[in-house]
Amino acid sequence: MTRTFSQPIRFQTKHVITIAAVALAGMSVCSQVQADQWSQFRGDQANGVAETSHPAQWSETKNVAWVHPMQGEGWSCPVVWDDRIFLTEAVPSGTKAESDGDDNNRAQGKDPSQKTYQWQVVCLDSQSGNELWRKTAREGRPVMERHSSNTYATETPVTDGKHVYAYFGMMGVHCFDMDGKLVWQRDLGQYKMRAGWGTSSSPVLLNDKLFLQVDNEEQSFLVALDAETGEEVWRVARDEPSQYSSPIVWKNSLRTELIVGGTNYRSYDPQTGELLWQLNMQKGRSSATPLAIGDRLYVGTEYRNRGGSDDGGGYLFAIAPGGQGEIGTSEDSANDKSVVWKNPESGIQMASPVLCKGHLYLLERRSGVVHCINADTGEMVYEKRIPRARAFWASPWVMDDQVFCIDTNGTTFILSGGPDFEVVGKNEIDELTWSTPAIADGALYFRTASKLYCIRD
Repeated sequence: MTRTFSQPIRFQTKHVITIAAVALAGMSVCSQVQADQWSQFRGDQANGVAETSHPAQWSETKNVAWVHPMQGEGWSCPVVWDDRIFLTEAVPSGTKAESDGDDNNRAQGKDPSQKTYQWQVVCLDSQSGNELWRKTAREGRPVMERHSSNTYATETPVTDGKHVYAYFGMMGVHCFDMDGKLVWQRDLGQYKMRAGWGTSSSPVLLNDKLFLQVDNEEQSFLVALDAETGEEVWRVARDEPSQYSSPIVWKNSLRTELIVGGTNYRSYDPQTGELLWQLNMQKGRSSATPLAIGDRLYVGTEYRNRGGSDDGGGYLFAIAPGGQGEIGTSEDSANDKSVVWKNPESGIQMASPVLCKGHLYLLERRSGVVHCINADTGEMVYEKRIPRARAFWASPWVMDDQVFCIDTNGTTFILSGGPDFEVVGKNEIDELTWSTPAIADGALYFRTASKLYCIRD
């Protein structure tokens, strides 16, 4: 039976998660397993869990192994494979005066879309921070505008250890080998985005296929490309406006599904593109990327109340595997069981949720508020403002039994996992930060607007 909570329920009791599906994952999401890869947005499993320990304390000088200066703009996250780090940047071309940074340009009323950029993929040595190679995937003027807070390199690349795939939204997708040789590139078309805000949806890999969610104001679609050649394997049209979340692969006990956000959350067969199920989110905006842990999938859209066509949303759903067709509808009692619970006041916004010690953590964008939800029942455990926290745009991550949350000032607040609100630490790097870090082989790779820090003992 679906449970709905119209008001947040606050309580302070110890709770041990009883979701059988989490047990199927084979380990606690707060455990540590040695791993040298962080191959995509939010890690190999797209769940924001650090599988190796990094230092719990850092600053602009403390526990800093090296610092690499950025040449251009980008909120894309670093990805790691063995001893290599991959980044994307949109580097302004021309004279220094023309390339002095978009913050100054915006302050002077200059339009970034009228500038010339080089869309670049950068490979660094993880031990030294030295640049191994830098390749320009494309050069020219952008084919679309972007929001002043967005960049022209916001999508996070993905790698399988043989190739690195860099997607720059309407500027195309580009495949390089590990030594920087261009293998293939593909233009997926140019389409208007809502209010000229730009794009942000990152690609995802599964076996021999690369999946891209291209939602826009003209012709939205989901496409699977052959990872070796770039040839189109399948494409499905989507009745969706511009969305900003990234797809994920959900490997549950029944099947493997490709989960894609929107005003209707949808599940597709990764092999064929066949629609498996869809869930009406009651509008809202899909910015946060979904979270899958074993046999539980957590999806939500940001609540909107701006007088637009997407007004509504704000729901967070817990989904069980096996759904078919329209799920979460009272007309279909069998598929209604696919929705384990829904919470209409979850606080989900831009940052993607994480799970630690049986609780979900969701960060509000502008108020510095964290919401803690019981992952088993959907009940709101607490809703607290983190003292002196600014806006949260980057997604949190989990290490051991703690949740790490970066605000836009580069300050990372460390919360104790579980039902009790406790800020147990704070680390400061005084720089604008919207990018979510990568964690691999005992190091934290922390990207700000101007630098990449390697935090390591």
